[in-house]
Amino acid sequence: MVMMSGGVDSSVAAALLQQAGHAVVGVTMKLWGGPSDTGCCAVSDVDDARRVADRLGIEHHVFNFGDDFERDVVAPYVADHAAGLTPNPCIECNRHLKFDRLFRRADVLGFGTVATGHHARVVSTRDGPRLGRGADAAKDQSYVLHMLDQTVLSRLILPLGDLTKADVRRIAADLDLRTAHKPESQDVCFITNEHGRRAFLGDRIPLKSARVVEQDGTEVGSVESVELVTIGQRKGLGLAGGTDPRYVIDVDAPAGTVTVGEKADLVTSSTPLANWDWTGAAFDGELDLQCSAHGTVERGTVRSGGVDWSSPHRRIAPGQSVVAYVDGLVVGGGIATR
Repeated sequence: MVMMSGGVDSSVAAALLQQAGHAVVGVTMKLWGGPSDTGCCAVSDVDDARRVADRLGIEHHVFNFGDDFERDVVAPYVADHAAGLTPNPCIECNRHLKFDRLFRRADVLGFGTVATGHHARVVSTRDGPRLGRGADAAKDQSYVLHMLDQTVLSRLILPLGDLTKADVRRIAADLDLRTAHKPESQDVCFITNEHGRRAFLGDRIPLKSARVVEQDGTEVGSVESVELVTIGQRKGLGLAGGTDPRYVIDVDAPAGTVTVGEKADLVTSSTPLANWDWTGAAFDGELDLQCSAHGTVERGTVRSGGVDWSSPHRRIAPGQSVVAYVDGLVVGGGIATR
């Protein structure tokens, strides 16, 4: 079973597996029933996946997991914003839909292995399979797949792990696949460019105003929607002009308070973490840590309840994932909290 999103990566993954002699069946998940003009949930994406499957001469099926997507991705996304967090719905989609719900469907249908077009690698080690970074550092997606355990990795194929994005597009063009030059999807698939995050959240929860205060409690401004504020934000805080730049350093949605400070106040020596999981045995000492999908790697030590940074580190928005690596292999991950 090959997950086919309608993009060039999954199209080439299916083609390469077919060329290698595998019996390939393409599957596209229909996740979002609302309007979509970006991401991987538009009607045109399903059509692109079907046409690529036709071009390759393989079966193609569409599974409607809309209820699961609403429950496990969209509803938590909204709830996190209401709580003043900055969620990553793509990670939760991988966690709950692509590598749980779809894997269970694969079991029912008798598929031994599942493949995707992610830029990452499954690496065999003495301790079992591990998730490794993809060869193309600029496109590496191991960060958003960090939750995959060895049960999943043991039956997962990632055909693009050793390829660059340029390689993938060249292969697609050589095979005359309609997705060869299709732009990449970068945004949250259920947030439209036309209406944006404010409209999406405003249709689902009441957006509440909040005071903007300095660290000593002095009120200096206000925001219309505390649910839309995130750590590091500088604009849209209702601050008087002519002052030194101020940045959001804390968001307390229940209290209706946004705290601002100077740029130096964005720096911290530690970050509290929730739901930390090691992929195998725990590691002591410094690790390579990544805090966003394409962020730089920093050094730090994971302890009970958080991470101590080896050098001053910019505050991480609560709700974002922190992923640990050793020699390019994922060894753990958790979620930053307040």
